[in-house]
Amino acid sequence: MFRILAMLFALFGANCFGNTVEWESNFMIEKKLVVITGVTKGIGLALVGEFIRSGWRVAGCGRSVKTVQELQNKYGPEHLFSVVDIKDDLSVSNWSKEVASKMGIPFILINNAGLINHPKVLWEIPSDEFADIMDTNVLGTVNMLRHFIPLMLQKREGIIVNISSGWGVNGKITFSPGCEGWGSFSPYCASKFAIEGLTQSLSQELPQGLIAVTLAPGASNTDMLHKALSEEAGQYPTAEERAKIIVPHILNINPSDSGKHLSLDSAE
Repeated sequence: MFRILAMLFALFGANCFGNTVEWESNFMIEKKLVVITGVTKGIGLALVGEFIRSGWRVAGCGRSVKTVQELQNKYGPEHLFSVVDIKDDLSVSNWSKEVASKMGIPFILINNAGLINHPKVLWEIPSDEFADIMDTNVLGTVNMLRHFIPLMLQKREGIIVNISSGWGVNGKITFSPGCEGWGSFSPYCASKFAIEGLTQSLSQELPQGLIAVTLAPGASNTDMLHKALSEEAGQYPTAEERAKIIVPHILNINPSDSGKHLSLDSAE
């Protein structure tokens, strides 16, 4: 009887119930793997803890040798933490091979690593600071996509989340009324607009079963926000508080979201 029901579901389930049931079945795999960049602080670090508490295996990278080692010691061999500069394509290529050989193929890829500029008008920002932001936020994301998408294509399923911002769709966003310097983030804004366009285009290139979205997680009290807003950053939720909202939101992403800008940012 069960076999008959299973056959009927396979034949008619998609038509009767839409894509949701088929997509949800993808989550019914044990020891799921999520790959996250920028895990040594801020939102990335908080996402590591929240995904692990939710039963996921994590492969994470960052540039702090000390923090990467601490994470590996804390969470043990079921997870993989590595020192990787995502701006370096060869470094990302080598890491993708290490992840595949030791951990398997990720179901979720979160391109979280990013930099923000010191608040200044565009013409006063040094060229090397602008270049570093674009190289990290855009080129680093592209490097990750270049090497991890071919792995995910082997199973033709999964979710790619490129972390964006309200500033990726609106260059005039302010965090709070009267906040000094809120419009002085042209390099960061440009990088996130680029991520939005990149993701929209990528979503058209991916085969059925693989989806790509951008996610604006909302402002949180992190070192990155302190760099931008100084003491103003203290009024926002902690990264850990944000992660408790972000992870369930990511796990509820479905194929109809592909190519979309998803926002948890109250400023938009």
